[in-house]
Amino acid sequence: MKYPVVKNYINGELTSSSNGTLDVYSPLDGLIISQVTISSASELDKAVQSARKAFKSWSEIPIKERVQVFFKYRNLLEEHTDELTNLVSEENGKTYSEAKAEVLKSIELTEFACAMPQLVSGEILEVSKGVECRIEKYPVGVIASITPFNFPNMVPNWTIPNALVLGNTMILKPSEQVPLSANRLAELLKEAGLPNGVLNIVHGQKEMVEAICDHPGIDGVTFVGSTKVAKIVYMRATSKLKRAVCLGGAKNHLIVLPDANVEMTASNVAASMSGCAGQRCMAASAMVGVGAVNHIIKKLCEEAKKIIPGENLGAVISKAAKERIENYITEAEKQGAKILVDGRGAIVKGKEKGFYVGPTVIDFVKPEMKIAKEEVFGPVLSIMRTETIDEALEIENNSQYGNAASIFTQSGGASKYVAEKASAGMIGVNIGVPVPREPFGGWNESKFGVGDITGKSSIEFLTKPKKITTKWDHESKTNWMS
Repeated sequence: MKYPVVKNYINGELTSSSNGTLDVYSPLDGLIISQVTISSASELDKAVQSARKAFKSWSEIPIKERVQVFFKYRNLLEEHTDELTNLVSEENGKTYSEAKAEVLKSIELTEFACAMPQLVSGEILEVSKGVECRIEKYPVGVIASITPFNFPNMVPNWTIPNALVLGNTMILKPSEQVPLSANRLAELLKEAGLPNGVLNIVHGQKEMVEAICDHPGIDGVTFVGSTKVAKIVYMRATSKLKRAVCLGGAKNHLIVLPDANVEMTASNVAASMSGCAGQRCMAASAMVGVGAVNHIIKKLCEEAKKIIPGENLGAVISKAAKERIENYITEAEKQGAKILVDGRGAIVKGKEKGFYVGPTVIDFVKPEMKIAKEEVFGPVLSIMRTETIDEALEIENNSQYGNAASIFTQSGGASKYVAEKASAGMIGVNIGVPVPREPFGGWNESKFGVGDITGKSSIEFLTKPKKITTKWDHESKTNWMS
């Protein structure tokens, strides 16, 4: 194995588990690169105890001092960008450029956290003459973050910098398929001066997620993954009186009108459906062509054929994922859809055991087909056709998900109409991946909970307000509040 066994990180030390290990594969070539510890509930309990013990001292450090750790951490991320990029690529299968973009985003997220002292300064309200109320924000306690395989560096950094700068301590449970990046981030944070116990990492599978939801010593949970699991985690965590924000899957619709700019639309749609091998909840997996759009679809297929597995298209996460994605394509074909670009059976020379699916474009998909409704999570675009924008919006609105929707057109009126009517939290106009600067978050069954994991609104989730009302002037008795 290229890397040693990935162990738990508790109270600043690496610890093994008696539960054994799982093999970690690189999707790039299908070879085992490491093994990861499978933790028990007792190991989680040790991590929680460590986090709770560290909370008292860490939360009492002034925020302007806590943030100094993250200035150093930000610089270490930049210093180690190439190393971290290669690690993401190896364990996730991304291309180098995609992996580097992920690491650069982690740097940006850390920079946001470094600005927290300016964002959480106390608020003063005048209650009445001579009476004022000061509102201060206090950390919640121990926050657990359960993160997915598709962004092993970025998604942990959605929660880590903000939560810790605000005075919380943490338990991180990364996907067992990509454990290497998480432990490396912990090493860099320790090098930056983070005290032992403030961040703890426990590795595991379903049982560990359930244990996190149930543990009475954990005060809040952030989750990113499939909608099925996000819903379960949200209900289980909140039933134990924890606060939770859980982000699920997506089926993002790109509505394309005949007047759309052909070059821009084709390149944007192709990039959106194939970026990160389609393994992102902002991927364009469904295009709705309104009216005469054959000329755009033709150009789209030309662009899709320029996307080559192993060159500018990464691998999918596992052999099972490759098989599942190809089964979706085959089933759609059997149901009458037309395969315009077929990515099944993709093999990369020299990496024949790698897990690759080529870019796939499927036309004449019906809204009732499985591939039109479910999250494929691969480089596959399903094209549905309608005669009107309202028919296209009906397809979009009927989706259980609500992460993103986009319209491609040169009509300002049409774009405004879709932006208002689409049932999604993030809207794009001539943009295939409409990700805002921050915060990130969808509607419907793409998100469970109030608030956001990232951005300014994450402050409300990661803190609790304390209201201190004072009166010093006994002469100021003017109304019932005084």
